[in-house]
Amino acid sequence: MTDTRLSPASAREHDVPSGAPARMATPLPGDPRLARLSLNQRTTARWSLREAVDGCVAAGIGSIGVWREPVADTGLEAAARMIRDAGLRVSSLCRGGFFTSADRAARAAAHDDNLAALDEAAALGCDVLVLVPGGLPEGDRDIAGARDRVAEAVAALVPGARERGVRLGIEPMHPIFAADRGVISTLGQALDIAEQHPAEVVGVVVDTFHVWWEPGVLEQIARAGRRIVSYQVCEWITPLPADSLLSRGMMGDGHIDFGSLTRAVAAAGYTGDVEVEIFNADVWAAPGADVVATLARRYAEIVEPHL
Repeated sequence: MTDTRLSPASAREHDVPSGAPARMATPLPGDPRLARLSLNQRTTARWSLREAVDGCVAAGIGSIGVWREPVADTGLEAAARMIRDAGLRVSSLCRGGFFTSADRAARAAAHDDNLAALDEAAALGCDVLVLVPGGLPEGDRDIAGARDRVAEAVAALVPGARERGVRLGIEPMHPIFAADRGVISTLGQALDIAEQHPAEVVGVVVDTFHVWWEPGVLEQIARAGRRIVSYQVCEWITPLPADSLLSRGMMGDGHIDFGSLTRAVAAAGYTGDVEVEIFNADVWAAPGADVVATLARRYAEIVEPHL
């Protein structure tokens, strides 16, 4: 098992992946600045669910954002019991969605899989299922049609989500992913879909990586209000790596104004957990405990003061 113990806070600490000297000591368990911090599992991708849970407990992080695959590897009941016994909250379950197939049978299968994801979220005590809309089907250039299918699929899931007490969180994705992952590219587009349904059932995910560039994003966050079901933070770094999926960085290493975005989310009324979700090969290669220490420092320095 990976060693999830954190080294004592000291001036010798270094941030990952750069190895630069840390600008502040790692907040210790019980530090009030960590009260709303959540570790999204993908940030420590090499960790099993057990290791991620242990890492959160060791760091004093009270919440975890879980992914369906490692939950399935552990077993749903065992995963729910493990997280509950550790005293952790589940800030979100990722992921549902992928609604855009032009094939009717494939869309029906996606609907059934999303209902299963809603069941999993309910079993985990999680009230947010993150929906990744899906990209263009192979050979398809009708992006408007694909967006219509997303709206139809979300509508079809509303009764099941209401029945299970789980909110659907539509995650707009940066336009670089429109072809293969997310035809919903802006917070405004996500809200156009969400607003067709009750706010207690359908909301939106505000992920700094995906929305920081959006013209009028602060106005769209205000428009979202209580429809914000998850706030996820990570950085836009340059130069982008060859694999754009792995282009997220640690907060403070790139170009995003976390102060203005976080203040806007707080002003909109969001009081939930704040997930750090990073897809980055260098971060994944670093020891998980070091990654958690760095993200706790960066969160306390760059994000938490604006909540």
